[in-house]
Formats: sequence, structure tokens, C-alpha cells
Amino acid sequence: MKEERILVGQFGAAHGVRGEVRLKSFTQDPAAVARYGKLSDASGARSYEIASLRLLKDDLFVAKVTGITTREQAEKLTNTALYMPRKKLPAAEEDEFYHADLIGLSVKTEAGDAIGTITNVLNFGGGDILEIAPKAGGETLLIPFTKAAAPIVDVANGFVVVVPPDEVEADADEADESEPLSVSDPPRKGEDKSAR
Repeated sequence: MKEERILVGQFGAAHGVRGEVRLKSFTQDPAAVARYGKLSDASGARSYEIASLRLLKDDLFVAKVTGITTREQAEKLTNTALYMPRKKLPAAEEDEFYHADLIGLSVKTEAGDAIGTITNVLNFGGGDILEIAPKAGGETLLIPFTKAAAPIVDVANGFVVVVPPDEVEADADEADESEPLSVSDPPRKGEDKSAR
């Protein structure tokens, strides 16, 4: 059985002449990408170890990679996606989920009717959104990833129960019901469009 791997970052352009390269991190704590040990490319054939990081902004760093000492070597890393074994990630907290664990889960209504399958977890700045491919086909559905809209998330049994927003009745006394559930990184973006 092939080991499950999670996308945690991606090399960008070479930076300077001493072998440094830009690195975009997809992890919840962006600097954590350097603490996961050896990372591999998409094929798993090549591995890379981050020797040091220097923050440029937000989740973008200048990285020194072990064994890479020239600009020419760094240029060969451009656009290389970086993966790590899923088993190295810490266990998720209660009401916290890795994107990779949500992608592929079946989605059903409270009555148990099948809706479709989660294909991605998106975030455009207002909170996480589940992208669902409908069972009957057609355009994907977007459901906010909140306790009110996704009251049951059962990763172990492979399903999520959703209540579409137009069916949600907000109760002022139950403010915690509208609290967003947490999607952990790695990765924020996504392995095959999944992440923590």
C-alpha cells in the first residue's frame, strides 16, 4: 500500500546566487514546514531538507536547502511541490480537521439522503467552505464549514452531515452553533487540493 502523503509547501524561484530558493508554506504555522524533516517531491523520488528559513511575508520564505549551493541548483527546484508522510502530522484536536481527511468524504442530509462527495476545502478569507460534487452531477455545491451547516463530521466512518444554509435556523441563544469548525494545516491549500 502506497504511503499517504500531504502537500505542505512549494518551491518558487531561486533567490540570490548562493542556492537559496523561495518557499511558499501551506501549513497552519507557516514556519512548521521546516520542522517536518525530509520532504519529498510529488513522485517521492527526490527528498529535500530545509536547513533554514527567512521570512519574506506571511507564508512566503527564503529557504536554504541542504545540498543546494548554487543559483543553478536552486533554479531546478522552481515549482517543486513538497510532500510529507501523513502519519507524521500531529493528531487533530476536537472540531479540527485536516483538509486531506475531509476530501473524499461522502455528504448526506440529516435524513440520510446522499448529496455527494467533498472535493475541496476552500477559504476566500471569510472562513472555510466545503466544495461538494453532487451525486447527480452538475455544478459543485459550496457549504460553509460551520457547526450549523455541518453539524456532524465523522471522518472515521467517512461522512459529513450538512444542513444547507437556507435551511439553517439561527438561534440567538446558540451562538456557538455558528462558530466555524477548524481546518488544520498542513495544508491550507490542499493535497490534490487538500490541506491542514
